[in-house]
Amino acid sequence: MARREKPQSKKTRTLKRAAERRQRENSAGEWFERLVAVQARLRAANGCPWDREQTHQSLRTYLIEEAYEVLEALESGDDAKFAEELGDLLLQVVFHAQIAREDGRFNVSDVIREIHEKMVRRHPHVFGKKRAGNAAEVLKNWEQIKAEERKSKRETSSVAAAQGAPASLLDGIPHTLPAVMEGFQLTRRASRIGFDWDSAEGVLDKLREESAELQHALQGGSVPKIEEEMGDLLFAAVNLARFLHVDPEIALKRANAKFASRFRQMERMARESGSELADTPRPTMEEFWERSKKNGQPVFAAKQR
Repeated sequence: MARREKPQSKKTRTLKRAAERRQRENSAGEWFERLVAVQARLRAANGCPWDREQTHQSLRTYLIEEAYEVLEALESGDDAKFAEELGDLLLQVVFHAQIAREDGRFNVSDVIREIHEKMVRRHPHVFGKKRAGNAAEVLKNWEQIKAEERKSKRETSSVAAAQGAPASLLDGIPHTLPAVMEGFQLTRRASRIGFDWDSAEGVLDKLREESAELQHALQGGSVPKIEEEMGDLLFAAVNLARFLHVDPEIALKRANAKFASRFRQMERMARESGSELADTPRPTMEEFWERSKKNGQPVFAAKQR
């Protein structure tokens, strides 16, 4: 006859759950160490030829691509895909840190320590004595702390000291960002000290004003003037998106995907009618377009492999 196990006490169950929780927490660190070790192995003398050839410069494209693939996976609602793409993005961080370690500049521990200390430092309302009653106060405190950090770095930087340029709230926004993202960051920084519109209607008025100026430039303006006014119109649109709490880069990505999906439907409709879309009369194209709009489509199409 099988021996019945004695029921565990509440204390034993609590200790067991705590041990399991510690094991799960530790496993994240263990897996991260394994990932770092794998990347070091791939970069070693007898490792992968492709990995050994890579540099910070050659990996730039992959870093951007992986970030966008994370966004696409997030939109898909597929948790397994989301986790996979986050892993690919994490690999890029580990890859760059490994190259830097080989050059004697820094290692992945420095990367983790820096972000850990930054998060603690920028959340004094959580880890310190300062208080923040709402998200707006948190952002205001965040910008003040960042401004102090930038000032401190400039004071200790020989390059900044030699240039003698005063600190700016806009310091730290990379010029290498895509133009839409850069405009979003610039206006967001300015808004956090109160330099902003009172309402969305004000930004819409500005958008209409810039559109009118572009129309005026088209009536005889030079190419540089048209380009300038087109830039002002795009900047106003980015500012409107930011004011409405919409990320303009993601919004434009969605619009791009929507257009591509509808255009492909138009091509299919043309072929079903016995011709290519390029040979289709414009009125028929417009008809196909309206039909594709009614059909509907997912915001992000499945990734083509």
